[in-house]
Amino acid sequence: MDITIYHNPRCGTSRNTLAAIREAGHEPQVIEYLGTPPSREQLARLIADAGLQPRDAVRRKEALYAELGLDRPEVDDAALLDAMAAHPILIERPFVVTPKGVRLCRPFERVREIL
Repeated sequence: MDITIYHNPRCGTSRNTLAAIREAGHEPQVIEYLGTPPSREQLARLIADAGLQPRDAVRRKEALYAELGLDRPEVDDAALLDAMAAHPILIERPFVVTPKGVRLCRPFERVREIL
């Protein structure tokens, strides 16, 4: 099965998701998105394909979220996508892509829905 995980090795949820994929017998393509971020267009597609809105996919606990004023309700989806594309640390993780779909795997067990 062709699987891609947008991974941050410093994140426990991301590590658990990667482990669950491997325990299911798959070796995914691992993209460490902080070093190799998706383009704005790729990010928008990942979010949409996961059935989410940009606000669902932004890391609200990241200090930069408030520093950039992204916590204001009037900030629209385009501005959130721009911010995540410019600052990949703002992208919630991990996103996993398989032939069965795309999921933001929080909690990590959500990956089982698409394996």
